[in-house]
Amino acid sequence: MPPNTTASTGDKAGKSGRKKGRKARLVVLVLVMALIGGTAYGAYWSVSTVRASFPQTKGTITLQGLSGPVDVRRDGYGIPQVYASGAEDLFMAQGFVQAQDRFYEMDVRRHMTSGRLSEMFGKGQLKNDEFLRTLGWDRVARQEYDKTLSASTKKYLQAYTEGVNAYLKGRAAKDISLEYAALGFANDYKPGQWTPVDSLAWLKAMAWDLRGNMQDEIDRALMTSRLGPKQIKDLYPDYPYSRNKPIVGEGQYNELTQAFEAGGDTTGTGAGTPTGTGTGIGTGTGTDASTGLGTGTTTESTGTGGAGTATDANGSSGVQSQLMGLHDVLDGLPTAVGVNGNGIGSNSWVVAGRYTITGKPLLANDPHLSASLPSVWYQMGLHCRELSKACPYDVTGYTFAGMPGVIIGHNQDIAWGMTNSGVDVTDLYLEKLSGNGYLRDSKTVPFKTRQETIKVAGGASKTIVVRETDDGMPLLSDRSSELMTVGKKATVTTAAPDRGDGYAIALKWTALEPGTSMDAVFAMNSAKDWNSFRSAAELFDVPSQNLVYADTKGNIGYTLPGRIPTRAKNDDGSVPAPGWDSGYDWTGYIRPQELPYEYNPKRGYIVTANQAVVDPARYPYTLTTDWGYGTRSRRITDLIQKKIDGGGKISTDDMRQMQMDNSSAIANLLVPKLLNIDIGDKDVRQAQKLLEGWDRTQDADSAAAAYFNAVWRNVLKLAFGNKLPKELRVKGQCLWVEPAGNTGPADENQKVRECGQRDADQAQPDGGDRWFEVVRALVDKPDSDWWKTPASGTRPKADNRDELFKRAMIDARWELTAKLGKDIDTWSWGRLHRLFLKNQTLGTEGPGVLQYVLNRGPWKLSGGEAAVNASGWNAAGGYGVVWVPSMRMVVNLGDLDKSKWINLTGASGHAFSAHYTDQTGKWAKGELLSWSFSPDAVGKSTKDTLALKP
Repeated sequence: MPPNTTASTGDKAGKSGRKKGRKARLVVLVLVMALIGGTAYGAYWSVSTVRASFPQTKGTITLQGLSGPVDVRRDGYGIPQVYASGAEDLFMAQGFVQAQDRFYEMDVRRHMTSGRLSEMFGKGQLKNDEFLRTLGWDRVARQEYDKTLSASTKKYLQAYTEGVNAYLKGRAAKDISLEYAALGFANDYKPGQWTPVDSLAWLKAMAWDLRGNMQDEIDRALMTSRLGPKQIKDLYPDYPYSRNKPIVGEGQYNELTQAFEAGGDTTGTGAGTPTGTGTGIGTGTGTDASTGLGTGTTTESTGTGGAGTATDANGSSGVQSQLMGLHDVLDGLPTAVGVNGNGIGSNSWVVAGRYTITGKPLLANDPHLSASLPSVWYQMGLHCRELSKACPYDVTGYTFAGMPGVIIGHNQDIAWGMTNSGVDVTDLYLEKLSGNGYLRDSKTVPFKTRQETIKVAGGASKTIVVRETDDGMPLLSDRSSELMTVGKKATVTTAAPDRGDGYAIALKWTALEPGTSMDAVFAMNSAKDWNSFRSAAELFDVPSQNLVYADTKGNIGYTLPGRIPTRAKNDDGSVPAPGWDSGYDWTGYIRPQELPYEYNPKRGYIVTANQAVVDPARYPYTLTTDWGYGTRSRRITDLIQKKIDGGGKISTDDMRQMQMDNSSAIANLLVPKLLNIDIGDKDVRQAQKLLEGWDRTQDADSAAAAYFNAVWRNVLKLAFGNKLPKELRVKGQCLWVEPAGNTGPADENQKVRECGQRDADQAQPDGGDRWFEVVRALVDKPDSDWWKTPASGTRPKADNRDELFKRAMIDARWELTAKLGKDIDTWSWGRLHRLFLKNQTLGTEGPGVLQYVLNRGPWKLSGGEAAVNASGWNAAGGYGVVWVPSMRMVVNLGDLDKSKWINLTGASGHAFSAHYTDQTGKWAKGELLSWSFSPDAVGKSTKDTLALKP
């Protein structure tokens, strides 16, 4: 037993129930036998090794540093509710309990955020560490702790840290988690002490994955090698404001917006020019005539490979190569909560009491994030035994292991949910290198530099030099030799500065400035009403999130917090900007009182699902040019309105069923047209007939959903995917194309073989609701060039929409025959659309037997891309699940004990704990668990109680 802890006799393992104990022993024995029989790991791993890290959940443990007793009550799923008499004791216990269940996850996270993965996993992580050190997340977190956070927040962070370190004290690494036993074979790594900065830095990782339109910025630039400005515009259509309504829709804005709507003066805010169309890269002119990104005289043909840049007059190829190199670096980074910023979505909505069975609001939330094992979320309750100014917390919900407080959930008075706002808080700048500095308004300015030394397990340390501009923008291109080489050769227009020593790419990002988001977490946890909640939200500067609100008095609301930049010179942030011109600098930030909000709207509900926040015609600032396109928000709104119009009242289970809605919006658009295609082949016709009676929902057992999604994937590939540059296509997908820049007639003898360069879950077209809008705009233009595609093998060419649809239906039939068999009666969407849960380190990179030990699945899932039940897949790469509703909750403000919740996995990060994935099966079926809150309800659901004593 580690020092400073004592356990009551006979209960060290903390198992609840003899059946679970027997089951756990059987699993462990099977594991050990498999290891002994197959690998050298068995020589070291034993039953005691596997079970050593399981947490004690019963009896008594003494913790030095507590000022009073703390109770930790766990239910049948191992979810803890913590009770303490003081706030510092509460957060110290939170740190101890989270370390019991999830310390390995916490340790990996802090090594990621600090750029120290190589310390754990060796030289294979060096490039990631170099990039993360360049960003400097932990440096910014340290500045926050030293300079910007309140005294109470620092006190709570320190208490949490003491709790984590109390758990670590005296424990060997192999007794903390099974993964450390595996790492022990490769190096002598031992976990170090936890620090408050380790907790803070995780907010930076969260902000990185939810950073906005940076990938779109890169993709638009890369497209210019084969597409012209009109074609790129086709692939980035305008947001459909009239059809998919923005979040804030009833004119409940602040005084600034009301003045804007009335045509009054909105100047003097320090916010710069509110709107603009973008000016491209390297033009240096700032004129409205500049469009796209150095496209030169690109032709408008959309045949395969036929739309290439005719000239390099604007230096586009150099910029494109730099950006592709940047994408490669970004793509290699481990994700924190999302798919490297792509496909990030979420649903959250709230319904006022006049439309609910209880007469009080109902609030639902399900953030869509990368599937991870364990889940990114950790369910927990934090309760002061008596509420007071010194101990104001009675809160429960979803936390991040490694960080104190509750991120999403409810307290005794209010509930809140979050979705990613998608506002544009990052900009890329092209910097003109000059000697040891960079050009700034015709003057050379020296870079700020710092050295970073990276320790490498099993190898020599490596030192890198990080360069930053005078205003703190790190040079991302320094982390890629390709970027540096191309930067030196990039050609430019005569309007741009001389090439000199070349160009570099720098990043401007709001999260690289110290902030107060950790203050916001504690303030939201103790907020009592709308005003105190909004005040708390103002502190939540990064990442900017849509916050949905409800309270027990019957009020509902929405607010958009965040540090959101304003830009000058008609720069809307949609493309990289010329860093040598200070006119492209950010001009300030939108003031909190100027950000959109709603409170008790007349319609009686608020829906946020990554759609536009406001109509730009009614708001003076550009928040982003790259909203999600509102498919999910439209469906949720329709489901709520249908219930209201029918005179019914909405229940907690109605909200759950809405979360599980599998309707396909793109199927509603395309199926009628697909059924009109004349199909002669009897096998393809047999597949087509599946669509005739289909309700257009994507249930796991649906053969029609499988076939339709295969058709949709092939429509996208034929119409768009084969015409995109190699930098956006799936790695290994090779095509014969016209050389980029060829403006003459198509010549088969001049075609070159180009292979895609992107990982399958990052490639385009991904099939998301942007592509829904692309096709919606073209579907009634049957002769558009986009519908033309050349013959391939035995497949005929297509000259119009219906011919391309027919080709896609044929290709889909034979693709599914290869994947699922010829008999369509055996087809199902779930056989294609499967979820595998993988341990995010050794479960993806470790030996095969280790992956078998740590990973779980598959589960056959319903839902799909841009469905409310958003089990995301990338149409360019395949049908496998790449992101999911990472949790689901429905809060009942009429009776908090009747609220419901579920997590993607389980409470435990220990591979053979009964609570490793004990929620996943129910999650996959759309079920929710009871969510006890009051002391009486928690008491009834408690299975194990652990007493922590000072």
